[in-house]
Amino acid sequence: MATMMDRTATVPPRTNGSLPRVDGPLKVSGSAMYTSDHVFPGMLYAVPVCATIASGTITSIDTSRAEAMPGVKAVYHRANIGRIYRTGPASGFSGIVDERRPPFEDDTVRYWGQYVAAVVAVTFEQAVAAADAVKVSYRTDKHDVSDHFATDEKPKVDSERGDPEAAFKTAAVKVDETYGTPVETHNPIELHASVAVWDGQNFTLYETSQAVVNHREVMAQMLGVPSENVRVISRFLGSGFGGKLWPWTHCAIAACAARNLNRPVKLVVTRDMMFQSVGHRPRTQQRVRLGASADGKLVAVMHDSLNHTSILDDYSEGCSEATAYSYSTPNLRATSAIVRRNVGTPTSMRGPGAVPGLFALESAMDELAVKLKIDPVKLRMINEPAIDEGLKLPFSSRHFLECLSVGAEKFGWAKRTPEVGSMKRDGLTLGWGVAGCSWIAERMEAQVAVELRADGTARVSSATQDIGTGTYTVLSQIVSEKTGIPHDRIEVVLGDTALPPGPISGGSWASASLVPAVSQAIDKAHQTVIMAAAASRETAFSDKKPEMLTVTFGRVHLKEKAPETGMPFEEILKRSNLRAASGLGMSEGSFGGKAKYSKHSFGAQFAEVTWQPEIARLRVSRVVTVIDAGRIINPKPARNQIEGAVVMGVGMAIFEKTKYDSRYGAPINNNLADYMVTTNADSPEIDVTFLDYPDKVINELGARGVGEIGLAGIAAAITSAVYHATGVRVRDLPVKLEDLMGPAMDRA
Repeated sequence: MATMMDRTATVPPRTNGSLPRVDGPLKVSGSAMYTSDHVFPGMLYAVPVCATIASGTITSIDTSRAEAMPGVKAVYHRANIGRIYRTGPASGFSGIVDERRPPFEDDTVRYWGQYVAAVVAVTFEQAVAAADAVKVSYRTDKHDVSDHFATDEKPKVDSERGDPEAAFKTAAVKVDETYGTPVETHNPIELHASVAVWDGQNFTLYETSQAVVNHREVMAQMLGVPSENVRVISRFLGSGFGGKLWPWTHCAIAACAARNLNRPVKLVVTRDMMFQSVGHRPRTQQRVRLGASADGKLVAVMHDSLNHTSILDDYSEGCSEATAYSYSTPNLRATSAIVRRNVGTPTSMRGPGAVPGLFALESAMDELAVKLKIDPVKLRMINEPAIDEGLKLPFSSRHFLECLSVGAEKFGWAKRTPEVGSMKRDGLTLGWGVAGCSWIAERMEAQVAVELRADGTARVSSATQDIGTGTYTVLSQIVSEKTGIPHDRIEVVLGDTALPPGPISGGSWASASLVPAVSQAIDKAHQTVIMAAAASRETAFSDKKPEMLTVTFGRVHLKEKAPETGMPFEEILKRSNLRAASGLGMSEGSFGGKAKYSKHSFGAQFAEVTWQPEIARLRVSRVVTVIDAGRIINPKPARNQIEGAVVMGVGMAIFEKTKYDSRYGAPINNNLADYMVTTNADSPEIDVTFLDYPDKVINELGARGVGEIGLAGIAAAITSAVYHATGVRVRDLPVKLEDLMGPAMDRA
């Protein structure tokens, strides 16, 4: 889509132009204000004091030395911070918080790094020094951060059909293996931060939030004030990967300190605290059993998953989210259970459930293909379901087979030889792997306000947020398409609970949720323009009834005549002495109620690794990903989302793991030097293809999200490629060189 549009065009352009991000200039110029950029007169700085045990009881807190240090205004703890309330049960997407225990609620320590006090001082350096001076004494109890899981709890049955036990027992070919994914820590460059301002009655909270409306509701409950007394602002976010979806305990500390001291307070979580008290993807342990006939048809699927959670909070990863509908089988059971550990509460991380779950399921499918001596792509194709057999519903849109066939062609899969270590290039051993991927497609409730102004500009606003995924740009594109207003004359306002309530930026649902609301808001604003045109004696339509008029691409005209015969909306507003025509649009959520369709996005991931046994060097060299995610509104940020997810998937497969010291219960690689993530040097060549089939069940544009699905399946494709190159099947991520340096080196 061009940045300037012909206002006389009769046919609006299709909403899938590669428009550069409209917020890009603000970010690259440094003008975009992130949470920790905010500075207010008289602002103070808060630094938490973190527990140095993983389980036990606080016996005393000596704050005398800290309180006497220069610049210190207060040292808060259980005895003096004031009442902080728990939140009630969440309703829909309102009132959600992962760690429900408020800070300082009791003297029990349940994980290393739990906040036990907080220092507030005039400067950040003074607060850090004073926090180090707070002396906390403990009675230590035995802790458990082990990563081998077992539970006596009865597992929850997530999906079930047929008799999978009996079918598996009599299957001609079987796979029965256990797969593990480690604790992964969200590591956006922007740290979690809160800047709290109290005016004697109202809180204004600048937050690193992926869900400002939910954040407001949670903070109102915790602070004990009406929600209208809390305003949450998050204009720009330095990414979050799900870790910033829900409020964490530092938010309440900052707000309470601001109220107690009647001064603005800034609290920025440190990098090591990011590994302790603001969530992580939990460790999972998944047993997958597949039974198949000799010709490769699945006769039984059983997927039993465990994940760790904290001592107090029940967090289930939901690893079987995709299991019930991925492949056709008459017999299936998926179960889940949690095990408690002395760790901070886990939370959503990009593609929660489906990403670790599909690592297990797709790895098992590759193992089944090897046992059957069937090509892994073919095995998936012959088990394609006609409907969602778990829900017994048709798919709203499913083009998985085309994803496989297009991906295979682009990757060159036909040249693959199945024997381990049989493919060579430039002295390196090649490994090729494939995996399917999917992600749920839904819509949340949302409201959007649109103003069409007499100066020819427009304003579109919603209390959602752009976490770097392109929401500013998508809304600008939709408004431009429907109104004919150039992008440089459209103001997009997000990230403020003073605006009409919008959706969370999670689940890849924000854009899909906003489309119907912004479209309806524009229609209502257009109707106001039409009414003005018919009512004013200063327009050419003063003798016409409103129902005779319409608006096409920003021009009001008679329905039976071409748009170019009409008048631009701004001219009508000027002649009617109106500043603007406004409209408020609303989207209904698709959760709950009786579903008519199974709504998901699908894709196929193809990965190539190179193995150099002489120096034990493994690299992911190439990834081809084909995604069926509905209509792609803007390919540039959409492709960027998938590319970023692929890079993150390389990290999941061969680098990332948060390690806990069994002696102390502390995460010990709690920094960006020791916690390994994919760098530019590690990133493969990435080829992204979108099939671009509109899914009109989701919304009128047929658009679904792409943020999560790009990560699903990548790790399984990579470990399958590792097996193809080395003969070593890695079932517990990440792949380690010591996994490969035995049999793989011998084979070389």
